[in-house]
Amino acid sequence: DPKVMSLFTSTEALGIPDGTSPAEAATLGLPELGTKMAREMIKETKPSRFYDLVQLMGLSHGTDVWNGNAQDLIRNGTCTLNTVIGCRDSIMTQLIYWGMPNKEAFDIMEAVRKGKVAKGKEPRWPDFKAHMQEKGVPDWYIDSCNKIKYMFPKAHAAAYAISSLRVAWFKVYYPEEYYCSFFTHRGEGLFNAEDMCHGPEKVKQRRIELADEMHAKGDPNTKLKYYFYELVEEMYARGITFAPITLEDSLGTKFAKAGDKLIRPPFCAISSVSPANGEAIEKARADGPFKNREDFMNRTKVGQSVTQKLIDYGGILDDLPESAQINLFDLL
Repeated sequence: DPKVMSLFTSTEALGIPDGTSPAEAATLGLPELGTKMAREMIKETKPSRFYDLVQLMGLSHGTDVWNGNAQDLIRNGTCTLNTVIGCRDSIMTQLIYWGMPNKEAFDIMEAVRKGKVAKGKEPRWPDFKAHMQEKGVPDWYIDSCNKIKYMFPKAHAAAYAISSLRVAWFKVYYPEEYYCSFFTHRGEGLFNAEDMCHGPEKVKQRRIELADEMHAKGDPNTKLKYYFYELVEEMYARGITFAPITLEDSLGTKFAKAGDKLIRPPFCAISSVSPANGEAIEKARADGPFKNREDFMNRTKVGQSVTQKLIDYGGILDDLPESAQINLFDLL
């Protein structure tokens, strides 16, 4: 699909003009393609075909395959994304193409992809290297093999690429559903309604803070939060906003499309409200409207602290009286 493939070179398909995205990328939230490293690889290689993505998956999941190896070869024009060593299977098939015997090509692939050559633990490497040179295998190719410590299998790389493209299709054509699904399945412990549901400026401010924390601490969890805030900021840039969390309409744990360009967060998007609390509220609500806050607590079994959190956050329980007792002054 042209729009889906354009995500690797432009943000236009998302409705975000090129040059205006804070992340400078359209692959946020795509499996294996949203990290800083993956984005830099995409920016350098500009993939335009499915096989390009397979190569990228192999390069990003190998050890000493990209940095100091394939990246340099592509940068100096020695080879392209299409011809560089991306997956382990490519070594065997390419060596056979150059005239190496099948068994020897297989043995070289196994020695390289396990890192035996790079670690100096392959006694046959001098002979392998000599045979490769006899067949006219380029020096850069042999040198590249000599650096690799682990290589990804092509079948896995292809499966990852297919998965990423499927998700990308939904991101382009069903944006509300895409973000709902992502926030629901990846948001536990990361989505914070207090920071994320009150406009793009607050999201941007927190993202910048997380960037500083990430560089200072190098904490993996901080990095995950940073990527999550990037995606929320992108959602706002596409004109999609959050509907209020309400007692009548919000679900327990799932984000839901509330209209065109509108997503409604669940109860558990509020900090201190657990998924179990959210499910309990949704289940109790199905039995009929809550009469008052006492009735709410009795039927949902949530504690005072969670109830108070719902009161404090946007007045979710404002319409419920404290209890069934009648205040005479209210009757005057």
